[in-house]
Amino acid sequence: MTGGLRAAGSSPAQRIAVIGAGWAGLAAAVRAVQAGAQVSVFEMAGQSGGRARQVHTRSGDFDNGQHLLIGAYTRTLDLMRSVGADPESLLMRRPLALKTLDGRGLQLPPGAPVPAFVRAVLAARGWSWRERLALLRAAARWRMQGFQCASELTVQALCADLPPAVARDLIAPLCVAALNTPSHAASAQVFLRVLQDALFAGPGSADLLLPRVPLSALLPEPASRWLAAQGSRCLTGHRVQSLVRDGEGWRVDGQSFDAVVLACSAQEAARLAGPINPGWATTAQQLRYQAIVTVYLQDHSLRLPQPMLALREGPDAPAQFVFDLGALTGKAAHFAWVVSGAQTWLADSVEACGQAVLQQARSTFAGAFQGQDREVLRHLSAERRATFACTPGLARPALQVGPSLVAAGDYIAGPYPATLEGAVRSGEAAAQAVLTRPAQQRG
Repeated sequence: MTGGLRAAGSSPAQRIAVIGAGWAGLAAAVRAVQAGAQVSVFEMAGQSGGRARQVHTRSGDFDNGQHLLIGAYTRTLDLMRSVGADPESLLMRRPLALKTLDGRGLQLPPGAPVPAFVRAVLAARGWSWRERLALLRAAARWRMQGFQCASELTVQALCADLPPAVARDLIAPLCVAALNTPSHAASAQVFLRVLQDALFAGPGSADLLLPRVPLSALLPEPASRWLAAQGSRCLTGHRVQSLVRDGEGWRVDGQSFDAVVLACSAQEAARLAGPINPGWATTAQQLRYQAIVTVYLQDHSLRLPQPMLALREGPDAPAQFVFDLGALTGKAAHFAWVVSGAQTWLADSVEACGQAVLQQARSTFAGAFQGQDREVLRHLSAERRATFACTPGLARPALQVGPSLVAAGDYIAGPYPATLEGAVRSGEAAAQAVLTRPAQQRG
């Protein structure tokens, strides 16, 4: 249902304010409108999309990070379809492959998840039979335990019995890709949930879905157009200054609403919620963060053997993955090098991190990226608060902030790390929470 005519005598449409137009806020707004609510969206930036959008720079248009999806992101894919964005044409679907240039690593074949995983491990290059069997035994043990473990365990501790080559070639890159937190500090319980949903949930759940278009074209722009077509207001460049109780509802910068969804960053949500629920705001403020740096390099002679390659991270090699944007989006000769968990590399400066990646690129691909630095290094994107640090036993803020006041975002309490799917699910849960209030409690 998308709203519109109502039967005579029915209650008026619920007025909902969504503060923030990232993926969580857009999910909340779309689902609320589909349920018949009148929605106003307030976004402090000049465009929607949050930390997953395209930005305009002097060097050209670039995504503010090289995000990807997987087949298990069912709610995100469904939301895209709801607003007229076709995942089949906008995303390139490929089997999960965490393989380096020399062919080491894991690639899942099609088929039922457990047999596919076993076949992939047995076919993996660079591991001995002892190493392959150790991984299969560990995976079987995790599955028998229901993908549960002690909350205080790190991924490194969980995998302490695995051979070093398996931990290096599979666990470390998979952990930093999924949780944006190094394995020695990352939550084993969240990591196991990712494995369960991705590798063992069903055929295609682990498939990589690589954007063929700029991030803004995946969801932010289609959702914004869809909301406008339904009569919703989306105010960009508007940082909300005031949120105060107004009877059974709220006033947002003087405008009356029946309910509010705080879908902005944890810091902004804490600022607005502080006078209302200090405990909630404190929990949000205590989150710690991991950075992601994306270095866009240009070389007209290079083509990767596949659109995404895993890289050997090391003391002089910051990036864990490289993407061939020519093969994905048609941005010929451009390559996105991704540094997850990038705090250490940002200790000097973003520029120093970019230079380290450029040297890594030149070492990885002999003869490539050899022009002048300013011609090869096209753009640096640094999200210093890209994701919360997904550490063991982390206390995350709850969905409910106050009466008819909820929060949405990938940092809200739940089983998932900070991903696009986590953001979308939290937005949908927030919409459901404010839409299910008894009618007599509505303004």
